[in-house]
This record gives sequence, C-alpha cells and structure tokens, in this order.
Amino acid sequence: MPPKKNPYAKPDRFTRAAKDRGFPARSVFKLEDIDHRVRLLRPGMHVLDLGAAPGSWAMYAAQKVGASGKVLAVDLQPLSTALPPHTVFVQGDALSLSNESLAMFAPYDVVLSDMAPRTTGNRVTDQSRSAELFLRALAVAATLGKPGGAFVGKIFMSDELPRARAELKKHYAAERLIRPEGTRSGSMEVFVVGLEKRA
Repeated sequence: MPPKKNPYAKPDRFTRAAKDRGFPARSVFKLEDIDHRVRLLRPGMHVLDLGAAPGSWAMYAAQKVGASGKVLAVDLQPLSTALPPHTVFVQGDALSLSNESLAMFAPYDVVLSDMAPRTTGNRVTDQSRSAELFLRALAVAATLGKPGGAFVGKIFMSDELPRARAELKKHYAAERLIRPEGTRSGSMEVFVVGLEKRA
C-alpha cells in the first residue's frame, strides 16, 4: 500500500504569506483574525503564550503589545525564532512548570494557548487529550490572569466542547467560539475565547 499523503506537506497561501511577513508558521493568521474580531491585544499588555513553538503567536503578540508590554512564551520544544527583548522564552512543560515560573510577568492581560496533543490517529483519544490541555491552560489563566483580562484556548471539536465552554464561563463574563481564518479545512480545531475575566 502506498504511504498516505500528508495534506499539510504542501505550503498553501497562508504558509507562504506567513514566511513573506517573517513569521515561522501560518498559525499567525489565526491569532491575527481572533485579535481583529475581539480586540484582544493592545500596547503595554502582559501576555502569556502557552505552547508557543515555533513562535508565530509570541512574535505577533510582541509586535502588538510593543516595547512597553511583556510576553512570556512557553513550550516543550526549543524555539529557533528570534524574539524581541520584551519577550522571554522558557523551555518546559507549560502544565508542569510551577505557577512561580509562569508568573514572571503576571498578572496577565491575555493568556493564549495554541497547545495541541501529539495526535494518535484515534479520534476519541485525541479529542479527550485536547480537552484536557484546554482545561489545564484555562486553570493557569484563572490563576494568573488579570481581572478584566482575556483567554484564548484551542480545542478539538467533540462532545467535550460544551463542558469546556461551561468551565470557561465560570471565570469569564463573555465567551466566543471562533474558527479563525487560516484554519485548514479538514481541521477539527476551534478556539474558545473568554473575555472580561471575573475578579
């Protein structure tokens, strides 16, 4: 049997456009679209980026918050992307690092999570792991987020989604479900956005 073709192997227009703008990955357009829709990022903000590699979200956030802002980017993988001086990268498991490690620039105006599980090919397992990552990132945001702040978390569409949205509503006054521009047509992912974090 011939090997399955990787649908992501061929660069598409978003991949090419990201490279043209100096970003390492097409995922920048997802955050840019979310930012435009909910007015997420502004100069001077403090941002925590969980699951930051290869660095597009951290780069975009750093540009938006400017030199008066701060970005802490965290990922298991090393980052080869050069980040500006007001951005710090920490290599490690975002969900096992102590809150002290993650609290470098806390409280955060915005907590971002583009984390996804290493997919197994088993849809139910992958959906369950995605929901677990979302809920753990939300717990970090609930602890380290600033009142009035925002959270953006990736999750795979599944029966777990209503529970994840309900959990988010305990901490944020407003909630949006967004499938941003730049999401591949075959992708299961959506982003749940919490706004106006409760005190």
